[in-house]
Amino acid sequence: MKKMSTDRHGNSPSASREENALFVDILHEAPLCGHRKRRSVFGAVLYCVLLASYSVLGAAAPLVFPHRYVPSLLCSCDVALLVVTGIFQQYFVSQVQKIRLQGYYSFSQKLKHIVRLPFAITAYGTAAMLLIIVWKPHISFLSISALLRIIVLAEVICAISFMSVYIGYLHQYNSLDSQPDILKSLYSPLQQSTSLEGLRYHDGGRLSDQQMALLQYQRENLHFMSEEILRLQECLSKYERSDDGSTPQVDLAHMLAAREQELRTLSAEMNQLQTELRLARSLIAERDSEIQQVRTTNDQYVEENERLRAILGEWSTRAAKLERALEIERMSNHELHKKLSISRNQTNVSTEPSEGRSV
Repeated sequence: MKKMSTDRHGNSPSASREENALFVDILHEAPLCGHRKRRSVFGAVLYCVLLASYSVLGAAAPLVFPHRYVPSLLCSCDVALLVVTGIFQQYFVSQVQKIRLQGYYSFSQKLKHIVRLPFAITAYGTAAMLLIIVWKPHISFLSISALLRIIVLAEVICAISFMSVYIGYLHQYNSLDSQPDILKSLYSPLQQSTSLEGLRYHDGGRLSDQQMALLQYQRENLHFMSEEILRLQECLSKYERSDDGSTPQVDLAHMLAAREQELRTLSAEMNQLQTELRLARSLIAERDSEIQQVRTTNDQYVEENERLRAILGEWSTRAAKLERALEIERMSNHELHKKLSISRNQTNVSTEPSEGRSV
């Protein structure tokens, strides 16, 4: 019995190391991130193959089908491609959401916009094809069938380009060997900021989005650790029921206690993070109130400027009226001076003959 117990305890360190390898904590008591799953690129590759097949169909349609059926065939295939693209887009969006839940916020932000572009490109191409079919533009060197095939080729090239970027990001995500970037948000946004971090309060929506993503990541980790606790409890109950278990019950109890401690730590971090999020939102609300006050003061200044401009316009009008009145008065005085000089000349002329007669 002693030998068996010593053998059991001699084998326990290696077994416990293997068991504890799943529960290695990261730095700064960050949430568990060892359960990151790789994302499959099969859907993106399948969609690219479908796009390539569609481009081949568009290029070979005049050779296989009669020319009068080619426009209708291309439009119908483009509408079907639009529906398929919408289905694939929902799948890609779910993949991006899973990456976000794994804590890789920057990847999810990059991929969030890329996965929606193929559907938009296909929708624009479909609209352009339908407009060409309806209006039937007459171009000397291009037929309607050629225009439709050009649109198909442009759609395929743009969609495959964006899907190649998406596949590249997924490959980069699968080959990552670093901690989730959302863990950077664990540090308080209210701590003393450096010169590079001075602009983080000017983007309140992004800060709230990061905090929400971190909360989702914490919930995902809570769910994962709850499953681990249930699994360990089941293993513990099995070993308690079996007398010949190869793993000591002490190791399982120790791992279960470690998991519970990590769960309590994670709950405390979530509470702290929620408190910091409320404080950050209160700061954002204060900034919004200050901005509103500045806008109110600015509106008052604008109203005062408008009132002063109205007064200045009124005084300008009065000055113009006075100038016109003064000009009229000057003209009247000038006319009076002319009349007075004429009358004096006439009197002088009339007096000269009278003087000559008297002599």
